Amino acid sequence: MAAVIKLLSPWRFNRVARASKVACAQLHRSAAVMGASVEEFNAAKEKLGALKKDPGNEVKLKVYALFKQATQGPCNTPKPSMLDFVNKAKWDAWKSLGSVSQEEARQQYVDLISSLVGTEAPAVAKQPTGSTKGFESLLVTTEDNITTIRLNRPEKKNAITVEMYNELIEALDLAGKDDSVITVITGSGDYYCSGNDLNNFTKIPEGGVEKMAKDAGELLKRYVKAYIDFPKPLIGVVNGPAVGVSVTLLGLFDVVYATEKATFHTPFSQLGQSPEGCSSYLFPKIMGAAKASEMLLFNKKLTAAQACEVGLVTEVFPESSFQSEVWTRLKAYAKLPKNSLALSKQLIRSVEKEKLHAVNDAEVERLVERWLSDECMEAIMSFFQAKSKL
Repeated sequence: MAAVIKLLSPWRFNRVARASKVACAQLHRSAAVMGASVEEFNAAKEKLGALKKDPGNEVKLKVYALFKQATQGPCNTPKPSMLDFVNKAKWDAWKSLGSVSQEEARQQYVDLISSLVGTEAPAVAKQPTGSTKGFESLLVTTEDNITTIRLNRPEKKNAITVEMYNELIEALDLAGKDDSVITVITGSGDYYCSGNDLNNFTKIPEGGVEKMAKDAGELLKRYVKAYIDFPKPLIGVVNGPAVGVSVTLLGLFDVVYATEKATFHTPFSQLGQSPEGCSSYLFPKIMGAAKASEMLLFNKKLTAAQACEVGLVTEVFPESSFQSEVWTRLKAYAKLPKNSLALSKQLIRSVEKEKLHAVNDAEVERLVERWLSDECMEAIMSFFQAKSKL
């Protein structure tokens, strides 16, 4: 239970998800006269551990308080010190329940967990149900002639690890060979992708930093190559903020749809690095040299509307109808003749494929240099130091 109730850092304390509001509202309704059974209470505890989304501190404190009230009755422990912020917050939440009976607390606990589970259910229902090969960090499904590759580290904002890079390369290879008509890449949770997991830079192999940089460069080159050579229409469904390599690669997609809440950020110079994903060539072609420089050199973050204006995004949809509108359109595309789409895509890409491979090689070579530079190392160290203070 302690792991579930662990509070987040102060800067996130007031960020309460939409699920929190729904869940808290549930608590105001009257509890059943007899209260939930012990079996229902125990089942709710199991469901709590299976939640994929963090419900926020406010709800987690309520969960804690109801659990204590249901199992021990009204708060009967000494008030913690004012400086013991975490335990003080938990004590206050429990104390606020006053004389609520154990039976009623048990019912409210079950209702709260049910509401949290319910807020995740619609998102699951929208996902394709057909399944293919299992992966650790991806959800890959094929249904209605659409193969969907879903980045699935929502608790880490879908940051890409070394293992995830390898899984994505494999998933793209399988999708390129299967019977689907189109392939879609999207993210789980609130983020599309937050870019590289910078913990990748903390795993120094026996060969030292030089070997780490060389291996990372080869992996990145293979990863970008998988997009350059992908034989079918590839569609990005950007369901939230996108950062770093997840943005630069969008130039290699055939169509990009985004929710209005999405943002696009490439903070390379801030981290002492340089662009990848063929963006140093494609972004100036897509949006013009000046706009590309704002993004790639000066870290400008674009809104979905701005990204659409400069041509990086094909179309932006309201958040409320994003999933339904996009998937309706994708299903229509998937009814088109498969071979015609694939051959036309390959014809379009063939004109510049050689150039794209050369750009990929050059970008990776420069990145390996940057990774080994003092400037890059200092920037990454500063990032981790700042993160540790949060």
